[in-house]
Amino acid sequence: MIKVERDEVEIPEDVEISIKKELLNYIVTVKGKLGTLRREFKSYGVIIRKENNKIIVEAYWPNHKQKALVYTIASHIRNMIRGVKEGFKYKLKIVYSHFPMNVRVVNDEIIVENFLGEKAPRKVKIYGNCKVSVKGDIIEVFGINIEEAGITAGRIEALTKVKNKDRRKFQDGIYIIEKPE
Repeated sequence: MIKVERDEVEIPEDVEISIKKELLNYIVTVKGKLGTLRREFKSYGVIIRKENNKIIVEAYWPNHKQKALVYTIASHIRNMIRGVKEGFKYKLKIVYSHFPMNVRVVNDEIIVENFLGEKAPRKVKIYGNCKVSVKGDIIEVFGINIEEAGITAGRIEALTKVKNKDRRKFQDGIYIIEKPE
């Protein structure tokens, strides 16, 4: 009896997926209405194939790491499908009590001015192909790649981290209030 660890991912009708094998890597390309995502997976004994209307990720006689890798790769492919169909949106809230903070997007940078009364503006680059918009005291980060959207939201939050002050009193900053599920 052959021992197989396997996970299946359903392909929706409005999504197109292609799988290409190069040496020890699989290149998975997902196309949908919002765009195209491409990702390279190292095989490590895991096989990725397309059969009928499903992507099958499997490993024969897997060790512990290969079992985990089967489900991880399948989750990445599910996120890619969701990204090209719906996209991922993070919401951040601008909070201040001491000094009114100004946040704006210029080209591929987010600029925060007057944070805790500082003269020099704080800047952070937008990671990947994300779109950032500021509406009042809410910042929205939207992208089709969940990792790029998450990294951008995390960088914005880390930009206004308060150091060397009492966190109970100085709660000014930009905080993530909503993540994709």
